[in-house]
Amino acid sequence: MVALLCYLALWVEALRLSGSGDGLPKLGKSAADLAKDLDCHPRTVYRDLEALQIAGFPIYTERVEGKNLWSLLDTVKHQIPVPFSLTELMALYFGRDMLKVFKGTVFYDSLESLFQKVKTTLPPESIKYLKTVEQTLSLGIKPFKEYGKFKEIINRVNDAATHKKTIEIVYYTMSRKKESKRKVDPYKVWFFNGTFYLVGLCHVREEVRIFALDRIKMLHQTNESFEVQEDFDFEEFVRPSFGVFQGAPTKVKVWFSPDVAGYIKEKVWQEKQEIHPQNDGSIIFEAEVAGTDEIKFWIMSWGSHALVLEPESLRQEIRAEADTVLAKYAKAVEEKTPLTA
Repeated sequence: MVALLCYLALWVEALRLSGSGDGLPKLGKSAADLAKDLDCHPRTVYRDLEALQIAGFPIYTERVEGKNLWSLLDTVKHQIPVPFSLTELMALYFGRDMLKVFKGTVFYDSLESLFQKVKTTLPPESIKYLKTVEQTLSLGIKPFKEYGKFKEIINRVNDAATHKKTIEIVYYTMSRKKESKRKVDPYKVWFFNGTFYLVGLCHVREEVRIFALDRIKMLHQTNESFEVQEDFDFEEFVRPSFGVFQGAPTKVKVWFSPDVAGYIKEKVWQEKQEIHPQNDGSIIFEAEVAGTDEIKFWIMSWGSHALVLEPESLRQEIRAEADTVLAKYAKAVEEKTPLTA
């Protein structure tokens, strides 16, 4: 049913964008044509069309040359006061689960307010139907941080970035377990993998750095204005990284066993990755990444199913980690005591 609704919405949108509708049916599509396009039985199409009409969606049918043609009402032509296309409406509704990670922040509050306004444009039957559809689709992000605790920092950083004002911060560096004072030109607030980051020019390091917003312990917005460097391109800046960390460009080559090869092949882990199938069903994964810290832990997460081929330095790092883990387990077994650091 959802597929049918989306198909009809996209078909009408294509007709609208085409202006005259050249190359597209101008009145609608028959149930038989819809069934063929969606690869299902005409009875399924009839059943779903009836359910959508009962739910209050603007679907109509008219008989043309002996055929019943179905379509969505053109909101402009028929003056229906709906400010969004149906696909936009569904995207907003289905995205509600994704907003939960922003709860307590200005982003969540604003998006929730927008969603409530959208709901006022729908008839009760449509709202009831969409709630039913929502039960069939769930979107989640794990792990994530409770950013309601950092609402003020997020708002202030976003305000400084919007108005291009330099900030002074006290930042806690996790790796060094130490706080330091920084002066930063905030270029962008970036949400990635469950965490909010500040991307900006660090005056201390004299280069663009990435800071986790929840590790900013103090923030002061100065009166100093800044301009983003002309040669800075955010997408190019983050593209080489395997995640967030930055570092020297490094070519990595990893062998994955046949048992996990399918899982590796089905995702894009790094934008410029290359995957080379082997005769035994295994694969070789290649990518150039900015530093090896993050990809090291990713490789280790696959256990014995992954083996680093290049570079040798990364190969030795993972071997040392494996030796340390083995030693800890061996010691715990010998002493029959819980594992400790």
